[in-house]
Order: sequence, then structure tokens, then C-alpha cells
Amino acid sequence: MFSAASVRGARHSSFWLCLVEHVPTIAYFPSFTLYSIHPRHLSKLPPPVRSPSAFVSHLGSSVIGSQGSQPNRLPSRYTSNSSSVELKTLNDVVRFSLYNPADIRSGIKSQNQNMKKSKRAKVNELKFYRLKAKQKMYSPNPQVRIRYKLEKAKRKETWLIEKLRKFDVPKLPAETFDPEILTEEERHYLKRTGEKKKHYVPVGRRGVFGGVVLNMHLHWKNHETVKVICKPCKPGQAQEYAQELARLSKGIVIDIKPNNIIIFYRGKNYVQPKVMSPADTLSKSKALEKYRYEQSLEHTSQFIEKLEKELEEYHEHVAKFKKGKEDTT
Repeated sequence: MFSAASVRGARHSSFWLCLVEHVPTIAYFPSFTLYSIHPRHLSKLPPPVRSPSAFVSHLGSSVIGSQGSQPNRLPSRYTSNSSSVELKTLNDVVRFSLYNPADIRSGIKSQNQNMKKSKRAKVNELKFYRLKAKQKMYSPNPQVRIRYKLEKAKRKETWLIEKLRKFDVPKLPAETFDPEILTEEERHYLKRTGEKKKHYVPVGRRGVFGGVVLNMHLHWKNHETVKVICKPCKPGQAQEYAQELARLSKGIVIDIKPNNIIIFYRGKNYVQPKVMSPADTLSKSKALEKYRYEQSLEHTSQFIEKLEKELEEYHEHVAKFKKGKEDTT
């Protein structure tokens, strides 16, 4: 007759033999604690299987599935509160991994420390670059100062050009329409009537945008002609505005005066469009933003030309000084 202790020991040894016999590789952890399984659960375990993945599936269905209220966990007396064990199967290989919540907290703390260190490093790096920039800005050598300003202005110029590219609106294909032919008498009459009337459309610093074309169509609702006053306007810019407005509004340019006043005629067969501001134009706010970038780009290019001229003069001065020194020696 066999005692209960001997039967229990035989069951334990047979269970762990089948576990070790059919597992190809097992990772070893020094701090790993092996948990024992109660004998009453051994009767519910499946027979030994050959593949580790099948063994894990049978083990989960028998031992873990026996708990009705918590199907995804082992009973609390079979696990530890400080850490838990995971059994992973990858490519028919069983590996044990020890999971400890304290490790996660320590990892989060180390990550936060690394983030703080990286911020400090960035601040120190910025301080270093600012110190270098100050040394160049207040250098006793004029060549170093001029070159520093020139590089900074060129970087700003490239940045402004990239900003202005965002405001480029693709032009829509021009619609075909029959151009109206006006005689000299009709042109003279329309020119005189346009000069006498007081209503006008201003074109300011924003240039030509959707609101200008909208105002022209609103004036053409009651009048045949409309004046467009361009202020401020550079030399030759009034002709560009006239061509652009004629394309967008499909009006006829009657006259361009020296004081940057353009007179437009709506046409004999004029029909007011449903959408009076064209789709290939900028809005009021974007037109103002574009003007500011253009103005900044213009001043920056003038400043670059000035610095390049100063640098050339400095080189000429140094060459003359060296030549005079060589003549004296």
C-alpha cells in the first residue's frame, strides 16, 4: 500500500517531468520563484503533450479556466503580490518572464530623469550658441562682424522666400470670350465720363485680391465705368494691376493715368457673375500677410546688398594698407 505523501510526490514529479521533457528552451532568472499547484488541480491537468504551445493552451484551459469568477487569473494563493510570472511561447519555445511593478516605476523615473537631462542639455546648447553669436557680433575684427550679419540676413531671406511660396495661388485657365471692339469716339466718351464720376475702388498695400474684384462688380451694377486708384504704387506697377484686374473681372481698360488711376469699362454685354470674387485670389487677411512678408524680403535684400558692399570696401582698404606697408619697408 502506498501512502498519500508518496502518491502526492509521484504526481508532483510526473507533472514537472512532462513540463521539462517537452520544453526545448527555458530562460533562467535568478529571482524566479517556482509556484506549487495544489494536488486537487493535478487531476484536472491534461496528459503530457509534445508541443509547448499545446501544453500552454491545455494548462490555461484546465487550471486558469477552473476559476469561474476570474477566468484570466490564477488563484491568489498560487501567485505573489510583489511579482507575477508570464509564460510566453514564440516559435515553439517556452520562456518564463518575471514581471515586477516596481521595475515599471523605476523605468518611468529613469525616463523622466533622461527627459530633464535632455532639456538641460538643450538649454546649455542654446546658451553656447548665443555666447558664440555675441562674440561674433561684438568682435573687434570688422570682417567677422560683417560676415555674421550677412549670414544671418541670408538665412532670413531664404526663410521669407519659403513663406511667400505658400501664398502662390494657381491661376485658373482663362475663359474664352469675344472681345468687344470700341471706336475712338466711344473710348473718348467713356474716358470723360469715368473722370467726372466720383466713385472709385482703392487698391492699397494688399494689392489685387478678391475684395477689389468684388467692389468693381458692385460698382458696375449701377455704372458703366469705374476708377481704380492705386496707392501706394511703385513705378510700372499700375500696368501690372490693370492687366491682372482685366483678367479677373473681364473688363476693358480705357485709360491709365500718370497719377496711377485706371479707368475700366464693364462692356456692352455685361452680365453680373454669381461668384463676384474669383477663386484664384487671396482673402483680405492673407493678402495683408503676403504684403508684410514681401516688404520684409525687400528690406532684407537691400540690407544684404549694403553688407556686401561694406565687405568689398573693407577688403579694398586692407589691400591698400598692405600695399602701402610693403612700399615703406
